[in-house]
Amino acid sequence: MATENTNLSHYDISTLPDATKFRFGFVVSEWNPSITEGLLKGAKAALLDCGVEDSNLKTIYVPGSFELIYGAKKMQQQHVDVVIAIGSVIKGETQHFDFVCDGVTQGIKDLNVLHDIPVIFCVLTDNTLQQSIDRSGGKHGNKGVEAAITAIKMAHLNASL
Repeated sequence: MATENTNLSHYDISTLPDATKFRFGFVVSEWNPSITEGLLKGAKAALLDCGVEDSNLKTIYVPGSFELIYGAKKMQQQHVDVVIAIGSVIKGETQHFDFVCDGVTQGIKDLNVLHDIPVIFCVLTDNTLQQSIDRSGGKHGNKGVEAAITAIKMAHLNASL
């Protein structure tokens, strides 16, 4: 796993753009809620640590990871500067995993190509529940924190161009 020797929660706030003027939208899958809520908690904590006001954070929930695409499209219309799509897909015994992962990946890519509000991909696609636990606040840190830092950088990039 690429994150095995990486802590996803480490960042240097002094190297980041000012995040206080940006509004952040979260679209969170209700599927695997112990994982997605951990990712959301990490992302929100990082943004608050970077000076973002709680009033500049908006969250909506969708039933599963596949629905993140529609939710993110709707969130782009809610006067936010960046959207973070949070989900968790854990491999099972069928090809469903492959179809959902590919669909969500392509859908979020399409939103980034077609619209001016960046959508950050914070969807864990793990082989086991333990891998998801380790990446949503466990031994590898929290991918939600990494997504929040990426969101700050992309919101700044979009505003500066």
